[in-house]
Amino acid sequence: MTRPTQIWTLAGLGALALACLLASLLAGSADLSLGRALAALGGGGDELAGTIVRTIRLPRSISAFAVGSLLGLAGVLLQALFRNPLADPFVLGVSGGASVGALAGMLAGFTLGGLEWTATGGALCIGALVLWMGSGGDSGRLLLSGVVLASACGAVISVLLAIADNGQLRGMVFWLAGDLGWAQHPWFDLAAAGAALVVALLGGRALNVLAAGEMRSAVLGLDARLARPVVFLVAAALTSLAVLAAGPVGFVGLVAPHLVRLALRTSDHRLVAPGAALCGGALLCLADIASRTIAAPRQLPVGAITALIGAPVFLLLLRRRVGR
Repeated sequence: MTRPTQIWTLAGLGALALACLLASLLAGSADLSLGRALAALGGGGDELAGTIVRTIRLPRSISAFAVGSLLGLAGVLLQALFRNPLADPFVLGVSGGASVGALAGMLAGFTLGGLEWTATGGALCIGALVLWMGSGGDSGRLLLSGVVLASACGAVISVLLAIADNGQLRGMVFWLAGDLGWAQHPWFDLAAAGAALVVALLGGRALNVLAAGEMRSAVLGLDARLARPVVFLVAAALTSLAVLAAGPVGFVGLVAPHLVRLALRTSDHRLVAPGAALCGGALLCLADIASRTIAAPRQLPVGAITALIGAPVFLLLLRRRVGR
């Protein structure tokens, strides 16, 4: 695929992401026509439509797109860092570490600012353990280390839930299921995703070199010993932001980069990074639509929807990789 064709494909992906975002404004238990929803979005229309669209659906849709973009970018960074297409914040335990840190902060009574620090610290601790346990081995060893630590995080989460009082337990359980209803700062999350995308674009060439291996990185003048911690720190921060906004939503960071590579037929991170941000946002918007409409007026956890879709995709990718 030529570069102009890739650019046009990326633009088409952006249009698709925008369409998914608009579709999420129309989906819900309340039946709103396209005209009423667009009028309410523009500040007009009747009062009921304005309340539903601007107060309820718009913040949730923006949160879904922002969290999906954060997870898509985190997946791109981790796959470049570990040189493993199966790397993902959820699979490698980074999401679990952020969840443990956030739940511990909730038990301690921290504010949102404090929870961001505890979630980031948990993600960094698990990531550092994955890097240490997988050092000197192949990508399979890294993957196995991440899966084991993710399981350990699940055990710690069970202990934290057991010692929580009844007033805290209900909120913690719903948050762990992955629920966009808990997102409080959608525009901040969207701004964070935009800033992370700019950083990824500026460092796209470095990511390409890093993904080629440490020996080639040294030949091309990139110090992998310095680049790897920086890339991982950014990925952990993005994961912690996503976890705080919507709980541990899995597999978006795994699926989005793969879909983009298949669509663009390239591994150039200068194209894959923006594509994964758009694709991740679109995927989570679609998952949120499903969570709000399948059992309407009840809402299903969006994390359950992504897991039901992402788990078979992960197994398929793992089988294809083992077959090679």
